[in-house]
Amino acid sequence: MALQKEKQSISATQLLQALADGDDIHLNQCVITGVLDINRFFDPSEKFHTEKLRVDLDDQEQKLLTLSQSIVFDKCNFEENIVFTGPWADPDSVTIEFKEDVIFNSSKFQGQARFRNAVFRGTAAFDGCSFDGVATFKNASFHSDAKFRTTVFNGYCLCGNAVFKSSARFANTHFVKGVNFSAVHFLGQTDFNGVYSANRTVPDYDNVFFGRRKYGDDESFWRFVKQSSQEAGYYQLAGECFYKERCARLWQKLRGPGDYDDLRPLNKLLRWVSAIRLLPELVFGRMLFGYGERPVRVLFASALVIVICTLLYSQPGTLVYRQGPVEPSFLQSLYFSTITFTTLGYGDFYPSAHGFCRQLAMAEAVVGGFLMALFVVCLAKRFSRG
Repeated sequence: MALQKEKQSISATQLLQALADGDDIHLNQCVITGVLDINRFFDPSEKFHTEKLRVDLDDQEQKLLTLSQSIVFDKCNFEENIVFTGPWADPDSVTIEFKEDVIFNSSKFQGQARFRNAVFRGTAAFDGCSFDGVATFKNASFHSDAKFRTTVFNGYCLCGNAVFKSSARFANTHFVKGVNFSAVHFLGQTDFNGVYSANRTVPDYDNVFFGRRKYGDDESFWRFVKQSSQEAGYYQLAGECFYKERCARLWQKLRGPGDYDDLRPLNKLLRWVSAIRLLPELVFGRMLFGYGERPVRVLFASALVIVICTLLYSQPGTLVYRQGPVEPSFLQSLYFSTITFTTLGYGDFYPSAHGFCRQLAMAEAVVGGFLMALFVVCLAKRFSRG
């Protein structure tokens, strides 16, 4: 049996009974009236026939309701709340498991849409949907593709602690009042290209995790957070997200185009050999410069160069005092190393013509000029935002 309707008005009661009977749902451009609340199955005052409904209890007496049928709502309009979770008083008391694909493409949710704790075994498709109320996917588990492309969340979107085990597609999605991605696990491919927030709200993303971070899949996510932070005036946060975005981009360059996992071992080796060209960006751009967001690293590298050169200048016969040879102490070597690094060159000490001292002084002066310029650029970038 299947409930197939097109351009008709369907009551939530009729739809719930079809779900309880295990019927496939295929509705196209229909209007669903009334509250579509799965908790009505457990209300003694309701008159649903639930003999075919599969409900299991766990050790804590919490209900697991399994829906094994195909569910398709194409361009439908839900006039009231849609609830596939426990009641407000105890939302964790009921877990809904969708065995097959669940399609809501281009549907409109005029009330709240609650999918807390829901388990989507098949594809969960919400492409082109419009959520006027709060949309809750907290603690939800997506085992297959999750599609939220070109979706508009006019109300707040709650995705905290959700797990996306396959691809998560949020391309061109619009979060009007904000979104919570705290502790979300993105274990597959992710796509946040074109995502934006209209009211300059920075999304919550504490403890967000990307299983494919070394593939650069998190690049578009950090770009979204960066743009939201810039529009909201949080420039330091925007800089931090910019750094993570560039790091993800570097991983993409290292892996190369296409699916790296599908390559043969020899092709993988050749790809890593060709990635040697990215070594300057890895060493200077990311590790040393931090893409302009880590000025402390430049200071640390400068101090390290000065100290190493100081130890080398401390060797006997390396420095000459203008009034004659001298056995330099550590402080004298540190003094000479510092003025050489900063290219001041007072002339009271100069390197000996014997050995490596002149070559070392030249190298330190070049490195010093480079690191000082790098620090100024980094500092200017940090304080010139906005």
